[in-house]
Amino acid sequence: MLLLISALVVFALPFAAPVFAQNPTPPSPARSPAVQFVPVEKDIKLEVLDRGGTGRPLVLLAGLGGTAHVFDKFARKLTSRYHLFGITRRGFGASSTPPPVPASYTADRLGDDVLAVCAYLRLQRPILVGHSIAGEELSSLGSRHPEKIAGLVYLDATSAYAFYDPSQGDFLLDLYELQDKLRDLGSRDRVANSGGALDRRPVVSELRLTLLPRFEKDLEVWQNDVQGVPPPPPIHGSKTARDWAPVLIFAGERKFTQIPVPVLAIIAVPHDFSFVRDPELRAAWDRQRMSAQANAFERGVPTAHVVRLAHANHLIYQSNEADVLREINMFVTKLPE
Repeated sequence: MLLLISALVVFALPFAAPVFAQNPTPPSPARSPAVQFVPVEKDIKLEVLDRGGTGRPLVLLAGLGGTAHVFDKFARKLTSRYHLFGITRRGFGASSTPPPVPASYTADRLGDDVLAVCAYLRLQRPILVGHSIAGEELSSLGSRHPEKIAGLVYLDATSAYAFYDPSQGDFLLDLYELQDKLRDLGSRDRVANSGGALDRRPVVSELRLTLLPRFEKDLEVWQNDVQGVPPPPPIHGSKTARDWAPVLIFAGERKFTQIPVPVLAIIAVPHDFSFVRDPELRAAWDRQRMSAQANAFERGVPTAHVVRLAHANHLIYQSNEADVLREINMFVTKLPE
């Protein structure tokens, strides 16, 4: 199962360009925040930074591969207004790494980790600020526990893992749904348990009318994206439990379509895709990924204020620090206590 998931994720990497676009730059030296390890599940503890500060509680969540420490420089600009915290998600940094099974890294499981930390620290309706893949944790909590959150801030974090637009589709998310439907359709256990009276007509109708046409479109877009891109290198050697964490996070994505809380989304549009050499491919990714998804997020989340920053890079809190700080402060001042 893990090898299949790994292969599928590698196949889909062009769809995750913003996640892998860059690595965070090392933080500059500063006074170390208070560190504690908070239990969120049996035998699982997360590294939590308490940076101090005064005001409303604000929690920072890093992108894929990052830890709470990537915000060290940026966070110093926020402590004059907020009581600031940071969480390193499971599988990374000093946090615990659970066994590499899909259930350990679903979007809702990661969201529950954040909720458990907030409960442990007794944070009342915090503001959550997430970069990149952390958008799925924000959307998970915003859709399931809106009463426990004052607001959500997405820092270049509104890709399909944070908000699913059926008109655009998404390769991985649509693939997983298609796999589930086909599995249900051909399940011998279901046929046996039904005594041979299993009605497949609803599933067949959904496959023909919706899921298969949508996935065919996904494949066409993917094929256009990878033209001129060299194939991924072969995977050598065995993987540790920590190596599996990014793969399983991708496999644990789900479709979020409603986020009924106040939202600020700061998005790089047009995006700085300077790491992609082909100018036509850069333009296609910007048009098909960033611009279209930003528009879909704005249409689909009525509570969202969407800010587009031209030619910012994926580490938007570094490339456009002043803009991001200004927008966060304006957003928070409008939130009810």
